[in-house]
Amino acid sequence: MTARTLTVRDLAQIAIFAALIAALGVPGPLSLGVIAVPITLQTLGVMLTGAVLGARKGFFAVLLFLALTAAGLPLLAGGRGGLAWFTTSPSAGYLYGWLLGVLVIGYLTGRLLPKYPLWPALGATVLGGIVVIYAIGVPVTAFTLHLPIWGALIDASKFLPGDAIKAVVTVLVARQVHRAYPGLVPRRRAVTASSATTTSTATTTTTSAATSARASDE
Repeated sequence: MTARTLTVRDLAQIAIFAALIAALGVPGPLSLGVIAVPITLQTLGVMLTGAVLGARKGFFAVLLFLALTAAGLPLLAGGRGGLAWFTTSPSAGYLYGWLLGVLVIGYLTGRLLPKYPLWPALGATVLGGIVVIYAIGVPVTAFTLHLPIWGALIDASKFLPGDAIKAVVTVLVARQVHRAYPGLVPRRRAVTASSATTTSTATTTTTSAATSARASDE
């Protein structure tokens, strides 16, 4: 199956959600604990991006945001930007984790639509927005600061209450968005069914043509 080309509408949505992630950094970071990994609202933007746009558009929105940040634009919370935040910063792993996290949230959201039930949606958001991001962020923090993995993991627990609230907010907002604007996330099952219908139609047409040809020969 050929990948669907991004439309102008898709590109606009990608740009809007990249801007949303940047806007959520305006309040600035909050530093807690002994490790210099700040708490920000931008993770909420990543969760919303995956839950509203799906895996493909969500990935490109986060990638656009990160590319602009790496190019030097001060888009991270607190006006931070530049390549250093992707290489030597203790929080670099969390930024890379955003890319995988948005893919997981977006993919699972596509599987849950159009119903998007509350608890499965919350589980999908927690898996992509917390578990996956921490799975990349914590080891990178430990490696960068030469800490034992358990030490970085214990310090990362300071994020959990806030991230849990972000996951709940994401699901509540996404439910309303998908109810008001169905079709934002293309559903794989719908595409597969359409392909199967097209194949069935083509087969029927071919069979009819062959039958007609035999009848004319007789």
